[in-house]
Amino acid sequence: MNEHKFEINPDISSAETLPAEFYTDDRYFEISRTKIFSRSWQYIHNTEYVKAPGQIFPFTLLEKFLDTPLILTRDKNDRLHCLSNVCTHRGNILIEGNCTEKFIRCRYHGRRFDLDGKFLSMPEFEEVKNFPSAKDNLADIPFNTWDKFLFVSLNPIAPVQDFYGDMFSRISFLPVDEFVFDVSRSRDYLVNAHWALYCENYLEGFHIPYVHNSLNEKLDYSGYTTELFRFSNLQTGISKGGDVCFDIPAGHPDHGKNISAYYFWIFPNTMFNFYPWGLSVNIVKPLKKDLSKVSFLTYVYDESKINDGAGGALDKVEREDEAIVENVQKGINSGLYVRGRYSVKRETGTHHFHRLISDFLR
Repeated sequence: MNEHKFEINPDISSAETLPAEFYTDDRYFEISRTKIFSRSWQYIHNTEYVKAPGQIFPFTLLEKFLDTPLILTRDKNDRLHCLSNVCTHRGNILIEGNCTEKFIRCRYHGRRFDLDGKFLSMPEFEEVKNFPSAKDNLADIPFNTWDKFLFVSLNPIAPVQDFYGDMFSRISFLPVDEFVFDVSRSRDYLVNAHWALYCENYLEGFHIPYVHNSLNEKLDYSGYTTELFRFSNLQTGISKGGDVCFDIPAGHPDHGKNISAYYFWIFPNTMFNFYPWGLSVNIVKPLKKDLSKVSFLTYVYDESKINDGAGGALDKVEREDEAIVENVQKGINSGLYVRGRYSVKRETGTHHFHRLISDFLR
């Protein structure tokens, strides 16, 4: 891989965007599994499925991409664990559905593990030398929680706080412990575009007046701002009419502002969108170089506000975004596009994203 072709000039006024090859070549799609996604933190819903000791929740980390089978367990001492869901004997998948158990037992040959992943027993292994060893335990997977929300990484380049800490701090005034997951308002969208194209579109408000007429009526485009952090950034939406805004307490850096939306993006593929009614978590899941699944997970705090302001009509906004990024994918596939330039005023988030991709690939 020619790493230098992905270098992004830190001076946005002189920089060129990522080359089209990043979105069209299968090699870079495959490389991003280990160099980008396995080294960053992924949001894995919440800990509601493992509230009590003995509960086990199996899940797949980025299914059909990283495709890593994992389990979340709560042991008898009420401690949470994230573990490999693969038996250390012959590789069988251990747990296939939510359950409550005293231990983990492989149904292939009977190997047993404690809920903290430690090996317990194995039939017919009396003559095996130097057994068991640490390799016979289930692998511990790095994870972290923020209230009920769970984050997992296979090989983190930095602590979760470096990715999410600025968000945790900025919205600390919100009662996230009272946010309730609403399955009826949550759904998946299939988008015929590279995962990074979807993220790029999210990372700039530049397109709002041109693509989202209804959203543009709610937001004050002149007051739309982007703040950059190490592995994340924040776009702040100011209400045009001053209604349906956050009640921000005195002492907070945003006190006195008519903020109707906090749009947090965390590298490489996660968005936390806070509205006065609650939270919409968007996860962009790569499937192919030109196909992504975008999961919208909805957490409601104040249902009376859910159809108003910048946080209303999210399905319409999503379909508008889908249409534009799918068009961009067609343009990039044409062979007529090589690299572009950035708006210094409006595309700092996209420039930041491209620089992170460049750093991770190198």
